[in-house]
Amino acid sequence: ILQTSLKRLRKCSPLVFAGEVRSLHGRLEKACNGEAFLFMGGDCAETFEEFHVDKVRDTFRVMLQMSLVITFGASLPVIKVGRMAGQFAKPRSSATETKNGITLPSFRGDIVNRSDFNAEARRTNPANMVEAYHQSSQTLNILRAFSSGGYADIKRLHAWNLDVVDKTEEGSRYRKLETKVEESLRFMKAIGVDVTSPSFATVDFYTAHEALLLPYEQALTRIDSTTGEWYDCSAHMLWVGERTRQVDGAHVEFLSGLPNPIGVKISDKCSPEELIRICNALNPDNIPGRLTVIVRMGASALREHLPGLIQAVKDERKKVLW
Repeated sequence: ILQTSLKRLRKCSPLVFAGEVRSLHGRLEKACNGEAFLFMGGDCAETFEEFHVDKVRDTFRVMLQMSLVITFGASLPVIKVGRMAGQFAKPRSSATETKNGITLPSFRGDIVNRSDFNAEARRTNPANMVEAYHQSSQTLNILRAFSSGGYADIKRLHAWNLDVVDKTEEGSRYRKLETKVEESLRFMKAIGVDVTSPSFATVDFYTAHEALLLPYEQALTRIDSTTGEWYDCSAHMLWVGERTRQVDGAHVEFLSGLPNPIGVKISDKCSPEELIRICNALNPDNIPGRLTVIVRMGASALREHLPGLIQAVKDERKKVLW
């Protein structure tokens, strides 16, 4: 079943394209230089059962809202990256789970097995990778339609508010922001700015996920016909997690050979020396926009550990985006 599934994936169309990946890299380079802000959002893990166009739309419009707030407050363009269209795998600290005296393999995400606590559901099923691919394809089709089909038009910003927050304090503050933005749009229109141009009506939206399941990632790696480089076409951006970021491990080795923008998750367990080794492994040429450090710490650990990590990166003159 594994080889059959991988063979099918290798014949499938790429989910994203190298030109899109290069576009994201260029924007991340600007963010690395303080000229833009990277905003990532989405579910901890996607599931087959909860997939619906409305769920994709709601995540998209919440991200539009938050991006608008950040842009208005920081006066910076916002790079929008969704943890979507591929975030199916779940890393686990333990290989097994025990309930009521019964021990079964851990649930590792719908791309591997199922969450129901029985032996059949927890059995690894390689065919789930093909199902994950097709759901990712649908998700990307939805996102592309919303981002370029008029839904993201800034003149429709009042329609981005979710019904569940419309009557809350947060919803009220957002409506005040709407008023300010609409006043700005009217002013720009009055002085001759074309507010119907694509820069006002469409957005660029990118996808990212943890490159945890290497057979899936390898099956969707393609040669770009214009550059001859190998791109992972399962997402625009990939990241390596806390449990798989060993510099001599397979995940770092795989990602180090890709031109895709790469992220690395770190916690308070990561020492400054280790972070520098990771930077050297994933971004040996020190290219701005290539590497993003995703910090995962609680408030107290953040105050204690993050300054030392930042200082080490500055001392070594590493180009990373935090």
